[in-house]
Amino acid sequence: PELLACSMAAAASPTPTKALPPLRVAITGGAGQIAYSLVFMIARGGVFGDRAVDLRLLDIEAASDKLRAVGMELQDVASPFVLRCTCTTDPLEAFMDADVALLVGARPRGPGMLRKDLLAANAGIFKAQGAVLDEVASRDCKVVVVGNPANTNALLCMRSAPSLPKRNFTALTRLDQNRIAGMLAAKIGVPVSMIRNAVIWGNHSATQVPMVTFATVEEGRAVETVAARLGEGGERWVSEELVPGVQQRGKEVIAARGASSAASAASAICDHIRDWVMGSDGRVVSMAVSSDGNPFGVREGLIFSFPVVIEAGGAWGFAS
Repeated sequence: PELLACSMAAAASPTPTKALPPLRVAITGGAGQIAYSLVFMIARGGVFGDRAVDLRLLDIEAASDKLRAVGMELQDVASPFVLRCTCTTDPLEAFMDADVALLVGARPRGPGMLRKDLLAANAGIFKAQGAVLDEVASRDCKVVVVGNPANTNALLCMRSAPSLPKRNFTALTRLDQNRIAGMLAAKIGVPVSMIRNAVIWGNHSATQVPMVTFATVEEGRAVETVAARLGEGGERWVSEELVPGVQQRGKEVIAARGASSAASAASAICDHIRDWVMGSDGRVVSMAVSSDGNPFGVREGLIFSFPVVIEAGGAWGFAS
């Protein structure tokens, strides 16, 4: 029976479409701990719908052996969604004609470090990567900056790639949104899939503003505000526990495991890019994007997390 079940599961596994060419997806920090989770999530399929991917994993020369090992393991997964995987230390090779660039690699934040401490070390990395993207990437390349300080690094990268649309540069705040949803679901006692419209404003840092003002619990056709479900004392719980809990979650993870969030970050990257490529299906999601033209009074010229809605195909707009 076990063998039969395995055979049936394999037969039912999704397969990539042949109607569309594979997406060229570059991932920096390919030998790092986030990428080690991320590449296998992508290999399972679904992140880019039913499209196969041409993966390019980039890292520094000192990490080349570990990078090669990731490539070997990815080959051993035998995923039909990974048409090919190139492991390289050459940014030009990694970013050539890239449709998606997931900029994960950066100096990691260690115990006692703030994101601002990383700025000097990481600024040069993202400026250089932006210049290469400007030179060789697809003109519609979707860029997701994960390496911290993510908002600042995304801004530097964007400014170094003037020929690419500003709207195509984003920083990851979906992890923070997922943290809100998870904490709310645990507090209220509902599946996390029922939590909607909890969003992140501002910077992916301790200064971010998690907001649940418009958050709802959607159970079938019934829609109820999170505030109503929290009941008496709910507002105090949000301000005293939820908001600081989300703001400090990364620091708590580092203190507990001696390293920054990895699997949860990889999962959030998948959520971010899947919605950006496939559309958010009317859901409001959080992305740090160019503040130019925003209707909320936020100063222009920033990379700032806003609530957005994304159409199928990738066009995003500020949520009303």
